[in-house]
Amino acid sequence: MRLISCTIALAVAAATSVGASAQGWVPQKNVEIVAGSSPGGSNDKTARLLERLLSQEKLVPTSMTVINKAGGGGSIAYTYVAQHAKDPHYIGVTGGGLFSNQILGVSTLSMADFTPIANLVNDYAVFAVAAESSLNTGKDLADRLRKDPRSLNLGFANAFGSTRHIAAGMLIKALGGNPRELRPVVFKGSALAITALLGNHLEYVVVGATNTTPHIASGRMRVVAVAAPKRLGGPLSNVPTWREQGVDMVSGTWRGIFGPKGLTAAQVAYWENALLKITKTAEWRSDVEKNYWTEDFRTGAELKKMLDEEYRDTKAILSDLGLVK
Repeated sequence: MRLISCTIALAVAAATSVGASAQGWVPQKNVEIVAGSSPGGSNDKTARLLERLLSQEKLVPTSMTVINKAGGGGSIAYTYVAQHAKDPHYIGVTGGGLFSNQILGVSTLSMADFTPIANLVNDYAVFAVAAESSLNTGKDLADRLRKDPRSLNLGFANAFGSTRHIAAGMLIKALGGNPRELRPVVFKGSALAITALLGNHLEYVVVGATNTTPHIASGRMRVVAVAAPKRLGGPLSNVPTWREQGVDMVSGTWRGIFGPKGLTAAQVAYWENALLKITKTAEWRSDVEKNYWTEDFRTGAELKKMLDEEYRDTKAILSDLGLVK
């Protein structure tokens, strides 16, 4: 009887193992979703939304934890993920900061040190002024910048070469000017830049759309242009794009998911499928709309092409800004 019982147990174990192999890889331990920002930051919001939906939709059979590794323009988070090569239980929220850090020499890490999994959204920049500003439209701002970019103080977060600094540089370039003639003031966060704007210490800021809506509602701020391919929703629905105002410029920050170097095709496929499924949920779409993000789900060859183009364009504008040594 003992022999029969052992034989049955082994057969069941073998069948389970074969079934799991046939279905591909699945997580076997706690999954860490790494965000390169403090709680409440854009990357943190994305990470917590992923954790919540992956759990609610029962797409991950193990526990999950959001790990905040703020600092260094995301380089601390990137380093943490890179330290777990070949382990698919570590995935990170990433964006253009990975490229900027590499190009500017802040970090030696590049996309070759990771496994790209998927891009999720784009978070387009908006250009805003204080409500009492004489710059009533994007055209007014563009005309002043064409005439004398140094006459206007610009605020953004959180470092020279950040995605919002890049957006400002792209605008000057699209206007036919020299991006090095910007007059930038860097703040640790967008909230601080906006406080300086509302205190009349700056003429304009470049920030994410979600940073502006409370101040639009209070009547203290006016968004004069969005750097998106089409208008955003909600209280920004009446704000024209730069293209609508005669300036051919689009600039945002892509936000995607990557893993450490050395993941297998089956491990990548697992995360691609799980992420695709949550982007189809009503809660995901509601959150994307609430944050004024634009859905842009990409994987595989399409993702690689996008990343190659983003790296090339980022390096070009950082060079125009005089930041590449």
